[in-house]
Amino acid sequence: MLDDFDRQLLRARAGSGDAFTALYRDLVRPVAAYLRSRGVREVEDVTSDVFLAVFTGLGRFEGGQDDFRAWVFTIAHRRAVDTWRRTGRQPNLEPFDPEDDVRTSPSAESHAMHALGAERVEALLAVLTIEQREVLVLRIIADLTVEQVAEVVGRRAGAVKALQRRGLARVKEALLAEGVPL
Repeated sequence: MLDDFDRQLLRARAGSGDAFTALYRDLVRPVAAYLRSRGVREVEDVTSDVFLAVFTGLGRFEGGQDDFRAWVFTIAHRRAVDTWRRTGRQPNLEPFDPEDDVRTSPSAESHAMHALGAERVEALLAVLTIEQREVLVLRIIADLTVEQVAEVVGRRAGAVKALQRRGLARVKEALLAEGVPL
């Protein structure tokens, strides 16, 4: 998160390259991680498309930093859907890459993921439906609120909560079935 977001946004709207770069650097890795988790094959190309749309749409954007983050991930979600439609197939899901998680303070999810290992996390995420996985990735990797996730995926907040709850329950069941104490 940028400490001087409002200032950078104003400068970016005025055409400052440095301000564009600051906004880009703040979100490029989480956006790329989200796209990768959604099965986008050409992550770099689609990430570039996302930020091109962001920067050309800055004049229409209204809100604070949390709103900006949700707006960027809404664009990323739409670009991922566009990619699937163009290719005419379901997404090819990729494993979570901890290197793409750039939060400054580790979360409980991050600690658990590191403890279990990347392969284990991939196996656990494989028990989820596409919708559950998408919700959990947006909540954990993108660090969005339930309301922001609902906006990104085009569902009600209650539906997002239900998908999150069912997804976490599936992961818990899988762990219990393996004899992992919780």
